[in-house]
Amino acid sequence: MTFLQQFDFQQFLSAFLVLFAAIDPVGAIPVILNTKRKGSIVDAKYGTFYAAIMLFSFFYIGEAFLSLFNLDISAFAIAGSIVIFFIGMEMILDVEIFKSGGPKNNKDATFIPIIFPLLTGAGVLTTLLAIRAQFFDINVLLAMVGNLVIVGFVLRYVEKIESLLGKGVIYMMQKFFGVLLLAIAIKLFVTNVTLLVEGIGK
Repeated sequence: MTFLQQFDFQQFLSAFLVLFAAIDPVGAIPVILNTKRKGSIVDAKYGTFYAAIMLFSFFYIGEAFLSLFNLDISAFAIAGSIVIFFIGMEMILDVEIFKSGGPKNNKDATFIPIIFPLLTGAGVLTTLLAIRAQFFDINVLLAMVGNLVIVGFVLRYVEKIESLLGKGVIYMMQKFFGVLLLAIAIKLFVTNVTLLVEGIGK
């Protein structure tokens, strides 16, 4: 069976929906808006490019890359959960935790924290490895491309989405998804710390 013959719409749709739920570009809207209001730059073109690099790189060499540094996916997930926790705190308390300190006072927040760990964090990359083990590669790759299109759309038109929904709705979403991010971070942390402890015990 050739690579193209392995295409299966049901597999593609399943992989697409699972990835969409993990990336959650709609839930990221309040975070993106909050980041831009602090004066940071979120570039749609580069953001989509960075997300593509993260997904495709991890698709092909994710496990090997972590093994190179003697890390496993649990340690990776714990690190990501800590960053996600502080993003959630920013959204709930309306405080600034992430400070811009790049070269020439670069305030570009496109990669960190928007693309990583928010949109393509440890949970997404773990999900990617899981569905790759279940479906043919072409279906997962097409699902990745479909989600990248949505990510690019959200990053590019986030202000228009805000004007369509209204600032009040966006503010409520910010608080709701802030709490949701805290819950996700805590679950990621506890689950993966448990896995690490169990692994050490064995």
